Amino acid sequence: MLRLTWVQPEDLLGHELRQAVQDGREPSAIAARWRAAGGVEAPARAGASEQPASRYLRLLAEDLLDELADLPSRLADQEPTDLARIKALCPNWPAPQSTSPPRPATLQAAWLGRAVGCLLGKPVEKIPLDGIRQLARATGNWPLNTYFTARGVPAELLAAHPWNRRSAPTSLAENIDGMPEDDDLNYPLLNLLLLQRHGKDFTTADVAKLWLDELPAGRTFTAERIAYRNLLSGLEPPRTARHRNPFREWIGALIRADFHGWTNPGDPGAAAEQAHRDATLTHTANGVYAAMFTAAVIATAATGTQDIHTCLRTGLTVVPPASRLAKAIHHALQLARKHRDFDSVVDELHATHARTHHWVHAIPNTALITAALTHADGDFTGSICRAVSGGWDTDSNGATVGSISALLAGTPAALPDRWTTPLKNRLATSVGDFNGIGFDTLARLTHQETARP
Repeated sequence: MLRLTWVQPEDLLGHELRQAVQDGREPSAIAARWRAAGGVEAPARAGASEQPASRYLRLLAEDLLDELADLPSRLADQEPTDLARIKALCPNWPAPQSTSPPRPATLQAAWLGRAVGCLLGKPVEKIPLDGIRQLARATGNWPLNTYFTARGVPAELLAAHPWNRRSAPTSLAENIDGMPEDDDLNYPLLNLLLLQRHGKDFTTADVAKLWLDELPAGRTFTAERIAYRNLLSGLEPPRTARHRNPFREWIGALIRADFHGWTNPGDPGAAAEQAHRDATLTHTANGVYAAMFTAAVIATAATGTQDIHTCLRTGLTVVPPASRLAKAIHHALQLARKHRDFDSVVDELHATHARTHHWVHAIPNTALITAALTHADGDFTGSICRAVSGGWDTDSNGATVGSISALLAGTPAALPDRWTTPLKNRLATSVGDFNGIGFDTLARLTHQETARP
C-alpha cells in the first residue's frame, strides 16, 4: 500500500491544529469536532500515519483544513509575510556595505562546510536527543567531534535508536564515499540554476517553474511537497504557500537561503529580499523570516570582515522584532552566553520548544543554529558538532551552520581533513546535470553569479 507522505489530509490536520495555536488562532472547537469524529493526532515523526483514514474522515479533514485557514489570528499585524510590511516593522533594516565578492576558495569552503555539516547530521536525523547522546557516547565520540560510526555500538542501543534508514548506508564514517544526495544540497544547486537563468531579479513564479522543470517531486518534503502539489493543481504563488499547508513555518525555506547570502556579499538587505522571493513559494511569516535571517547572516559573513556575533546581530535586523522567531533567537543568544556547557543550552532549548513544536519547525531549529554558532564563537568543528548534537533537524542544522562557519574560515584548507577528505570532491544529486560535480567547480560557478551585477 502506497502511503504518500506529507500530503494526506488526515495527516495534515493535526499539524494544522498545532500551527493554529502557534500563530494566534483559536482552533479548539474544530479540534473537538475532529476528535469526536474519530480523527487522530498527526504522526509524531513520520510524514504519514500507518493506516489510511476512511473516506469520511478524509473529506472532513479537507473541510476542517479550510475552516482553520479562515480563522483570524491575533498575531497577524506583528507577523506579516508581505515584504513591505516586514520592512516597515524592521527599523534597522541593513544598508549595503562596499565589499568585493568572496574568492572562489571562500565559496568552496562554504559549499564544503554545508556538505560536511549535513553529512554529520544525516544518520541521526529523527533520533531523539537522548538517543543521539547515547549513540555518540557508545563510541567515545562525545562531546561530538567526528562523524558517527556504528562500530562498537551495542546491538541493544541500535535496536532502541536505529540510524536513519535512508542515510546510514552513505553517512556513517565507515560508509562515506563522496557526498550523497540530500535536499539540503539540492536546493543550493537549484538556486544556482535559478540565478544562471533569471539573475538576481528572479520572481517567485520563476522559482516555481524551475522546480517543475528540474526538481523531482519525490525529492521534496513537508512545505515544498505541498506547494509542488498546489502548483500542479493550478494554484499560483503565494497561495501555494497557504493552501492546506500546515508546514509553512517549518525549516524548508531556511535550507534554501545560502545561495542568496553567497551572492549578495555585504548586502544583507538584498540577500533577505532575494530569500523572501524564494521562500514565499512555500512558506509564510516565521518560515519566511528564518530564510531571510539566514541569508542576511551569510551575506554579512561573506564580507570576510565580520565575526559571527556581528553576523547574527545583522541577521536579526531583517526579522520583525515582535515575531516569535525574533524572540526565540534572542533567547538562544542569551542561553549560549549564560552556559559554558552546551548540553545545558540544548536542554533549555528543548524544554522551551520541544513540547509545542515539531522537530522540523523553523523556530526551534533557527534558535539551535544561533546558539551553536554563538557558543562555538563561529569555529567550524565546534559549530557543526554543537548543532548536530542538539537534535531536531540534525542534517539541515548541520548544513546551515557548516556553511556559515566555513565561510568565516575563508578557505578549504581551514577545514580539518577528517571532515572533507571523505567527500572526495564529489556531490551526488538528481538536480540538473550536476550529479558527480566537484565542490571546486560549484565554487567557480557560484563566484560567477556573485560577481554578476
